[in-house]
Amino acid sequence: MNFFAVGGEDEQGNPGKLSVLDMPGYGHKSRSEWGEEIMKYLIGRRQLARAFVLIDSKHGLKRSDEALLQALRENAISHQVVLSKVDRLLFHNNRKPTKQLLQKHAPTLHKDVESIRDRLETMDVEGPKALGEILACSTIASIEDGKGLGINNLRWSILAATGLNEVGRNVVMDETDTAKPLAPEPSSPDTQPERLVTLGS
Repeated sequence: MNFFAVGGEDEQGNPGKLSVLDMPGYGHKSRSEWGEEIMKYLIGRRQLARAFVLIDSKHGLKRSDEALLQALRENAISHQVVLSKVDRLLFHNNRKPTKQLLQKHAPTLHKDVESIRDRLETMDVEGPKALGEILACSTIASIEDGKGLGINNLRWSILAATGLNEVGRNVVMDETDTAKPLAPEPSSPDTQPERLVTLGS
């Protein structure tokens, strides 16, 4: 697991108010004991604002993804789904993404998002469902601003999950915008000051 303190340190040397935890994948080349330890960690972490579950767009929702999403629901762990590597769907590994390719393949992406949304809705599991919209992103440069495709949406959702979206910073939504970030649930003083989000696939 890798921790990243976002926002630097304050005057007293305390880390930023947001920590991002990059967790190991649970699919290919993972170990079963990792999953057990990760779930123990997530269940016991009071500062956890939201877990972001990365789904590889090339493979869609796999059994291992469904098992994790079921465990998150059963344990009432706040979570949101992120469809990663969408450049494979939109641009078919074309080195120069264009608006024409985006328009041509966007219906395929939307169809995949709807398919995942339908599967999440029909899961026969007790507990809170995934929050917000299914996000779509890629590290490939977007057409408009040269930044990762959908990365601003993911950043905004992380800020919204932790309550840090009220800082007044203008985050521009981009061409894969499916995000409608939710306001965070009120938190008690004993779960502060750190806010934690996790990313894993």
